Amino acid sequence: MEDGNRLQVVMFPWLATGHLIPFLQLSKLLAEKGHKIYFVSTPRNLNRLPKIPKQLSSEIILVSLPFPHVPNLPSCAESSTDVPYTKQQLLKKGFDLLEPPLTTFLESSRPDWILYDYASHWLPSVAARLGISCAFFSLFTAACLSYIGPPSDLMNIGDPRSKAEDFTVVPKWIPFESDVVFRLHEVTKYVEKTEEDETGPSDSIRFGFAAGGSDVVIIRSSPEFEQEWFNLLRDQLYKKPIIPVGFLPPIVEHNEEDDNIDGHKWGNIKEWLDKQKVHSVVYVAIGTEASLSGEELKELALGLENSTLPFFWVLNKIPGSTKNALDMLPDGFQERVKNRGIVHEGWAPQVKILSHDSVGGFMTHCGWNSIIEGLTFGRVLILLPILNEQGLNSRLLHGKKLGLEIPRKEQDGSFTWASVAESMRTAMVDDSGVSWRNRAREIRYLFGDVDRNNCFVARLVNYLTENKKARVP
Repeated sequence: MEDGNRLQVVMFPWLATGHLIPFLQLSKLLAEKGHKIYFVSTPRNLNRLPKIPKQLSSEIILVSLPFPHVPNLPSCAESSTDVPYTKQQLLKKGFDLLEPPLTTFLESSRPDWILYDYASHWLPSVAARLGISCAFFSLFTAACLSYIGPPSDLMNIGDPRSKAEDFTVVPKWIPFESDVVFRLHEVTKYVEKTEEDETGPSDSIRFGFAAGGSDVVIIRSSPEFEQEWFNLLRDQLYKKPIIPVGFLPPIVEHNEEDDNIDGHKWGNIKEWLDKQKVHSVVYVAIGTEASLSGEELKELALGLENSTLPFFWVLNKIPGSTKNALDMLPDGFQERVKNRGIVHEGWAPQVKILSHDSVGGFMTHCGWNSIIEGLTFGRVLILLPILNEQGLNSRLLHGKKLGLEIPRKEQDGSFTWASVAESMRTAMVDDSGVSWRNRAREIRYLFGDVDRNNCFVARLVNYLTENKKARVP
């Protein structure tokens, strides 16, 4: 590649696994095209990343910024997986303190572009002062961004919605029918204010400045999937270039390094999956940040048991808790399901499991990363949103008949084992779920086609090359 066309790009993701990995995926795709990438994060987050392929190691430079000390935040906490949901605002306070060292790095490296996440509300003004082109790389759907609102309002007056009920109706700036709204329990359960919440900007403010101050907005999605939302963002809400980058589908990599992580061997998992019938297994994973209460865990376990379907359940450690999730399961549960169900503690190779032919369904917390991984392999989704934007994702998918949402009480979000079992059986085996299963298998060609998705990346590269600012000496 000629030096004049070779981009130098800084990547600066939010401190969460579901953000770090897509930023790294895009970094690899850009590096494969000959561009230089500086991937900036904190030491523990960089150490958790998958190894950079040898052929790209000279093109992707990992830049470590020490995580600042924040009172009341554990000293080892550098990621959203390290702290409970109630401590997330403290993590964002530490993230905001990375502004000075990042600014120093930008001053010395003088990249063509910096791609940043929603939390970096302060970064567009830094980039503008340094004459660096900046792009908000959204790991949220166009529908979710539209629901959050126009940046012009968010930057000036903040979010006009003040009561929990305000978030359960379609916003006035959405001009068409939509069911992409929150349920009441999704707002009240996880938006309870603490003193820490009052010390920093809200997520709405962060989104407003991240989008409003950018030169361009890059979205990990496709107009083929949500055309009306892309149109709304581009023409009415953002009024600036909106570049879809596709879904960045996961690539199944088979290597020995993944074979034994946290004491669990992929070989043992694969051996069990190989014994199951094609498309018979429900893979259950509620994410690394989301956690269920003891009562919810019991109802979910009993639902898995009473569905009579084979399942593989990844049971993660509860963030910020000393409780063992296994001890919270119903008495005798594991013994009763041992012939058709696996309860797997800790990290699991999710992409490899979802790619296995025996898996037919995926019960998910509705994080966008996990949704993409499930639909890449055509797995019908069983939706159990827990926090953040997951409820919006669930409504979007349910409306497109790509997943069935487990019924819950509007006020408190509680659900029963019977509703879990019924949703699983509808999705997996009942005649009433045939259209859902067919739809999920059809959509894999949109989500999982690598060549189709790489075309979006190629168009992004062309845009970044043609629209970079003249580098300041």
